[in-house]
Amino acid sequence: MSHPASTAPTREAAARAVDLHKAYGSGDTAVIALDHVNVEFGRNEFTAIMGPSGSGKSTLMHTMAGLDAATSGDAYIGDTNLSGLKDKEITALRRDRLGFIFQSFNLVPTLTAAENITLPSDIAGQKLDTDWFDEVTSRLGLAERLSHRPAELSGGQQQRVACARALVSRPEIIFGDEPTGNLDSKSGTEVLNILRTAVDQDNQTVVIVTHDARAASYADRVIFLADGQVVDELREPTMETILATLTGMDN
Repeated sequence: MSHPASTAPTREAAARAVDLHKAYGSGDTAVIALDHVNVEFGRNEFTAIMGPSGSGKSTLMHTMAGLDAATSGDAYIGDTNLSGLKDKEITALRRDRLGFIFQSFNLVPTLTAAENITLPSDIAGQKLDTDWFDEVTSRLGLAERLSHRPAELSGGQQQRVACARALVSRPEIIFGDEPTGNLDSKSGTEVLNILRTAVDQDNQTVVIVTHDARAASYADRVIFLADGQVVDELREPTMETILATLTGMDN
């Protein structure tokens, strides 16, 4: 099993888990989804989380993003410990500091593409940076689609709207849960290039959960989970090294 070299660059953590534990149920029937996980996600870095079904990868992301509460341990966004926040404060943190891209797009069907993109800013009462909005939407090829509603857009276009929504508020971290899972190969590549550019060009931080080695190969780093624990990681991953690591986990 390969392990990261100690010379790997240390980056300031945009998010980190400290002894993070998540159990569903209690007693003998309890299911341990996260088994005291310690991991950091570097700022201005693209991290992919992989592992077999039931390994805890989505639970880790949801707990880190404040979408699910940990049983014990701590999840930090920057210096903010989520476990010390009230529900209202977590909602505000998600709205003001995080961006989300889901497999199912999560667009509001009655709103236009433009309205979906600006929705988090509108809810937060934040002033929209119109120059940045124009740059993001033109870069993502959405300038001609802004008046369309989701039903009038292809799956790839809907996911680009979701990417624009995540990018336009310049969040501290963009979390993606299988962001290419419902897309064909071409559209999936577009979305991955958008996320890669966001890291390289806009100093964004991106963390995605994926089962797709091709998607994970766009990341700077891949962490592998099994049975609720981080069991390996790769830096500068390739499809070959990712597949070899996954195969090693199955044996």
